[in-house]
Amino acid sequence: MKKLRSSGSAILLFLSIKATSLLILLFVSHIRGIRFAHIFSRWDAQWYRRIAENGYGHIVIAADGRHLSDYAFFPLYPMLERLIHSLTGMSFISSGLLISVISSILAVVAIFTVVKSRFSDRFALITVALWTALPVGLVTTLAYSEALFTALAAFSILKTIEKRWITASLLAALAGLTRPTGLAVALSVIFAAVLHLKESKFDLKAWLAILIAPLGWLSYMAFVARRVGSWNGYFLITSDWGNSIDGGVSFFKWILHFFSSGKALEGVLIVGALAILIYLIVDLWSLRVAVPILIYSLAIVVLALITSGYFGSKYRYLLPVFPLLMPLSKRIASLEGKLLLSLLVALTLTSSFIGALWLTGSGPL
Repeated sequence: MKKLRSSGSAILLFLSIKATSLLILLFVSHIRGIRFAHIFSRWDAQWYRRIAENGYGHIVIAADGRHLSDYAFFPLYPMLERLIHSLTGMSFISSGLLISVISSILAVVAIFTVVKSRFSDRFALITVALWTALPVGLVTTLAYSEALFTALAAFSILKTIEKRWITASLLAALAGLTRPTGLAVALSVIFAAVLHLKESKFDLKAWLAILIAPLGWLSYMAFVARRVGSWNGYFLITSDWGNSIDGGVSFFKWILHFFSSGKALEGVLIVGALAILIYLIVDLWSLRVAVPILIYSLAIVVLALITSGYFGSKYRYLLPVFPLLMPLSKRIASLEGKLLLSLLVALTLTSSFIGALWLTGSGPL
């Protein structure tokens, strides 16, 4: 019963912050002359809808001649959209929004439980509040896969910590069918299982987890390879989208461009954000968190930085890396109650306005 009350507090906190963010989004969209409902069906939401409705195979030819294929989008989210549509008759976009709502709540429960397993309820609630209040967190209200992925990743980490290897690996496999960064979830399970097997070499479930965890990601790679006719088919597809693994060369050039084009302030801010990111990873290590948490966080950050593409979306790609907020939670957890509440309210309002301006502007491209 106590566990239910604790999780309930996390959910209520999430709903309160999210309601505030949506009200501010409604206000900003009205001021900027953008239809509120239209925000929830733009960008990737339409790609997922099209896959759910017609399956894979759609290609859009960009103005510069690039062929943008829907194979760049992983299949679990549109599969669930199609399932809900067939069961309820809801539109595909509405089905996607329902998935995001349910997934967000499950993600909050998982995040709270993971953090609480190492720290206090207060610490865990602050982490939930920070994750929910992130400006980019508004993307979890769209028909996007971030909320679903975060829920699967967080629960997989939780079950890995609990050494429930089969459940953890199955969740990792599902995460691998949701987003390309599902590979990071698989790595967290595999790494933890290998360490466990050094002590218990004959734990069959741990051996199975090593095999199961990457199956979702690998199976989609194989599916696209067969459709495209090349072993690296997925990477050929994403290269046309401008997303390719180049070891961070494009990211470095992007930063240098700010300094060479007279936008030194923006460049300094980006370098500062990168420094903060590195600091948070180091600080996360100092918190002596469980191995799966550390491996998952490090893997996604590395994947985000070594991949080219639209760098304005890096913040969105990092949204599921909730452990990076734990060092911040540590810093403010000792604040007196009223001061802590005032800080969280101020962060929520500020972040909500920033997120609303982002969604009503260039958005999560």
